Order: sequence, then C-alpha cells, then structure tokens
Amino acid sequence: MIRQFELLELVQAYNPNTDVALLNRAYVYGAKAHAKQTRASGEPYFGHPLEVAAILTELKLDDATIVTALLHDTVEDTEATHDELRTLFGEEIAGLVDGVTKLNRLEMTSKEQEQAENFRKLLLAMAKDVRVILVKLADRLHNIRTLGPLRQEKRERIARETMEIFAPLAGRMGMQKIRDELEDLCFEVLNPQARTSIMRRFLKLRREKGDIIPNITAMIEETLYDAKVPAMVMGREKKPYSIWKKMEEKQIPFSRLSDIYGFRIVTEDEAACYAAMGAVHKKMRVIPGRMKDYISGPKSNGYRSIHTTVSGPGASRVEIQIRTRDMHEVAESGVAAHWSYKDGERSQNPFAVEPSHWLSGLLERIEKGDTPSEFMEQVTLDMFHDQVFCFTPKGDVYGLPRGATPIDFAYAIHTRVGDSCVGAKVDGQRVPLWTRLRNGQSVDIIRVEASRPTAVWMDMAKTGRAKAAIRRALRMDERGEHIRRGREIARQSFARRELDGGEKALETAARKLSMPSVDEMLAKLGAAEISGRQIVGAVYPRILEKEPDIAQLGAQNGKARVLVVGAPTSLPFVFAPCCEPIPGDRIVGIRDQGVVTCHSIDCIELTSHEDHMDRWIDLKWDENAIHIGRATNVDISLANQAGALGSIATLIGEHGANIENFATLDRLPDFWRLRVNLAVRDVKHLSSILTALEAQTIVTDVKRVRAESR
Repeated sequence: MIRQFELLELVQAYNPNTDVALLNRAYVYGAKAHAKQTRASGEPYFGHPLEVAAILTELKLDDATIVTALLHDTVEDTEATHDELRTLFGEEIAGLVDGVTKLNRLEMTSKEQEQAENFRKLLLAMAKDVRVILVKLADRLHNIRTLGPLRQEKRERIARETMEIFAPLAGRMGMQKIRDELEDLCFEVLNPQARTSIMRRFLKLRREKGDIIPNITAMIEETLYDAKVPAMVMGREKKPYSIWKKMEEKQIPFSRLSDIYGFRIVTEDEAACYAAMGAVHKKMRVIPGRMKDYISGPKSNGYRSIHTTVSGPGASRVEIQIRTRDMHEVAESGVAAHWSYKDGERSQNPFAVEPSHWLSGLLERIEKGDTPSEFMEQVTLDMFHDQVFCFTPKGDVYGLPRGATPIDFAYAIHTRVGDSCVGAKVDGQRVPLWTRLRNGQSVDIIRVEASRPTAVWMDMAKTGRAKAAIRRALRMDERGEHIRRGREIARQSFARRELDGGEKALETAARKLSMPSVDEMLAKLGAAEISGRQIVGAVYPRILEKEPDIAQLGAQNGKARVLVVGAPTSLPFVFAPCCEPIPGDRIVGIRDQGVVTCHSIDCIELTSHEDHMDRWIDLKWDENAIHIGRATNVDISLANQAGALGSIATLIGEHGANIENFATLDRLPDFWRLRVNLAVRDVKHLSSILTALEAQTIVTDVKRVRAESR
C-alpha cells in the first residue's frame, strides 16, 4: 500500500500546482471511513482506493479525479453520505463519487437487471462528466489485479463481466493500454491453460530465433536515420489474449500465425509519419491489403495512426504503427488525454475527443425504456466490434461495427430514415439490405415514407441502435393490430348479448380488470391473453350468470372431448384444416356461413378475414378439460438406414402419441423426409415428442408444419 506522501509525490511530478491540502483532506477522510474494513486478502481496505488513485496518476489526471478515486467507495461501503461529501469536498467531487457508486442497495429482480441498472447509471453520470469512467476503469483494473484471494467462482464471474463490459468500454474510450491489461488478466482467469500454452510458444520461439525484437528495432531505426526522419521506435510481443483471439478468429495454430510482433514509430509531426511509412516500405516488402490510414480517417474515439504490415527477417510478418507524439498519447490514454497534465499545465491534446456522439445514442435508448437485456445487448454490440466508415452521397461519415449492413447505416442517420428504408445503393449499385458494408463505401438509402420495418430485419441488423429501433417499431405495429382486433372482438362480445359496449363500458371494464388503460385491455384481448367474456362480465356480471360458460365442441374421441370456451352453442363448430390448432395454441373463431371455424391466432388465413372483424369470436381452451387425440403434422428428416423408421415409430409410441398417417416427401440415397400425422394431447405433449426426436442421432431435422406450408 502506497503512503500519503508517495501519492502526493506522484501527483506533484506532473502537476506541481496541485492542491496539497485537498489531497491530504481526502486521504485522511478515506482512511478513517475505511479504517475497520479489510479486503479478502486481509489487507486494509483503504489500500484499494490508494492504488486506484495511483493508476490514475499514470494518466496524469487532475486533482478532482484523484480525490474521487480516494473516496469512490465511501458512500457505497461506509457510513459516509453524499451530502457529507458535498459539504467537505464540493459539488464537483460529490457528483463524481455518486457517478461511480453502484446501485447495490436498490431492490432488483435479477442479476441481469442489477448489472444493466448499474451500467445505465454509470453511462448517465459519464455523460455529465467523462472522468467517472476513468475512475471506474481504474477501479476495475486494480480489482482484476487482486483477484487471487477470491473463490474461483467469483473470480470467473468478475473476469467474465470485465471481458464482456469493461474491457470493450475501455477500448471504446480509446484507452488501449488499460484494455490490453484487463483482457490479459481476465484471460489468465478464464482460460489459464490457453494463456500458458501461448507463453510457452513464445519461449520456444525465442530459443529458436533469439530475441528478434532488438534486431528489427535496430533495422527500422537505421532505415529512418538514412531517410532523415527523426523518430522513436518501440517493439513488443503481442499480448497472449490478442494472439489467442486471432487464432480463434482465423482458426489457425500458433505456428501459422504471422504477425505476433508489433512495432511503433513515433514521429514529431504528421508529415514525418508519411515519410516514415515511405522509408519502411522502400526497405521492407509490404504485405498487400494490410495498410490502413487512420490519420486521414480517424476512428470515432480519436485514434489516429498508420498501420502497415511488412515482411521482416526470416520472412516473419511485422505490424508497424506510425503516429505523432500527440497521437500516441491518445492511442494509449484515449479520452484521458483530454484531462491530462503536461509540463505542469492542463494539456489540450488536439486529437483527444470526448465520446459525446456515442453516449448520446446510448442515452437516447435509455430514455426510450428498453428492457435490461435489450439495453445490454445494444451496448455490447456497439462496443465489441471494430468499425468501418461509410459515406452518405453528401459526404457525411458514419462509423459502424464491422459486418454492418445498409439497415444499420440507415438507422445511424436517423430512426425515420431506417423505418422508411426499402433499399440501398452502395457505390451507385443497387444491393440487398443484408449486404455487408466495407470501409470507404458510399451508401445511398432508398426510402418510402409509408414503409415499415419487418421482423427479418432483426437478423440483418448488427448495431444496437438499429436492433432497438426495429424492435420498437415491430412492437408498435403489433400492439396497434392487437388493439384494433381487440376493439372489434369486444364490440362483438357486447353486441351478441345486446348490451351497450361503448367507450364508457370499456373504461369501466378496464378499471374493474385493473388495466392501466382501455388500449392496454384491448391489446390483451386482441392477443388472446384475456377473453371478450371477461370484459363483458366485468361490466355486466349478472348477465353472464345465466349464460353457459363452456361449449363442449369437437368430435367425440374415446371417453374425452375437446372443449373450447366462448363459441355460441347454436352454431356448428369445426377446427380449421389450414392451421390444425391443438390445445395450448392461442385460438380465435371465425363465423362464416353459419359455421364457427377455430383457427390458431397466427394462422395465415386470418388475413383474409381482416375486413370482416364482426365475424371474429374470442375463443380459448377449457383449462379443466382432458384433451386427447387432436392431430397435427410433423416433418422429420432422418438418415436413410435400416431400422430408422421403426426407431422413430417406437419413440413416438413410448411418448404416448399415436401415428394416424404418414407419407414420404423425399427419399435420397443418404436421407429421407417424412410427414407424420400425430394425435397428441396438447402443445406441451407435442413439444416433448419433438425434443425427443431431435435428440436422436439419425434425425437431422424435425418441426411441426401447418397445412399452408405443405
């Protein structure tokens, strides 16, 4: 644990004008607040805030950030209060501490929700002051460095959360040095064997080829000296996690991995960067397609550098990054460079950027109230991927995750552009919406204002912003349809009984059924979550006392009947052959030509009846009845081998189902496809049969089919 004077010396080394009294006051307050606490290792707890502060001194940050590090756990883990901090240290520091504090004291419904809520608060605080994330990342870095005393299960949980959230976040903030260390430490916890294996490979390589980094460094320095380009050259082996990740992505062994060494050339100015690149390319053979210019086209987090890969000694591939000193500072420290001190004064690095654009998109989604799982999905999607940069026809640049499609590009421009997208032109050529975009392409979105997103877009979209907007639009469309359908079913339910079903009656029903609004009640009715009978009963309970609750409908089958609730007993009743509903399916009745036909709620045939909503009847299965013998069709693809059909038939029989009929759809030398007509009790019974069939090695595919898909 570092001592008080040592921390002061670290800060004064880059900021001689530091407020010594403020730092001393924070040190004493934090030490007293945590005096009785210890960490899992048995060490005094206050050592942790001190080490977090020390990490931040490496980034040369201001006094308020250092003080926040010393106090960041006081509100969460001690009796200290936000008001007390505000009184003693001012509004700025109290606000920063509050931004870092977790929400452990809130009542959460799940671990997922807790994580999402904590992260939401972090981002909201970060939007007010980006220094919050600097403290949080330093806090997480020290925690990862000191995982040793914890149980293995807890170590893995913390490491996994760090790998999924905080390491990508550090990368998104441009803090590559911290990201690299976080990833490598987590890698050691989550996959120690793989990391050890890679380290052994490095040792073996050094024994075989010697330490080639000094040789290549000397070669590059000599090349730059001859070209009269003043620069500093640094070489390194790439981190084990970086190596493993590349091996996983490319599915190649370590022996075939080429660029395991990385070198940096740091020059005085931008012109010298390009001069250095020219000198290196003249001396060493360039690997085609491996040159990227992030100086002319910087990343959204402010990162600027020229990347090139050349052939070094022994035909080894060498990656070289070329940038200026200011660019190098941003590449290592990211947004921290915006707050850092240089030569005793706050430096204004021209390349340091605050993540305002990215944050504004996240905050927009927070305000729209996405669920915790949706929110975390969007955040991780936006953070994990490398970016490509594409242009509008007007020349505006948008950064998107690698693998993004025109749909992502449309939603990056504006939600309205995405919702009304019907096609796209890339570099002047019409392309499908699932086309993957590449760096530097020009994308022109074709729009039709009346157009709406479709469910298939969810599979095409890669960004969290696009997925969230599509999901929201689909919900709105579905809800609108449910409300429209529910309103008509309610009207029919009242009209059939010659009762007043006006707006006042619907408001009364919504209140009696504890619904927040009439629209919410109608949406549930349209989605078959409640019945029209329930709505009528809420308004006129005595009317339904004389009305039979259950109509026993359907063909006699053994000792049991299929029972359906809600259909008039005066009309004949049949099950639709187009969708073959079975107990457990959501159902609706269509009255046509004196017959009530029962359909599944998702039956494609219902679209032909949308103009006649007066014929719709709300139905549901009787929960108290014993349902047996409803038939449905199942398609099974299985290996064409002796005894395969017998095995399938035996399995179905063992699960209490009966094969009514079957037909061969396709028969090839290696497989055949059957359509089996099964008599099952309900959806749950069918699901258990399908699961059992899927588990068989001879079965390649099995699914329920409706008549319209035949």
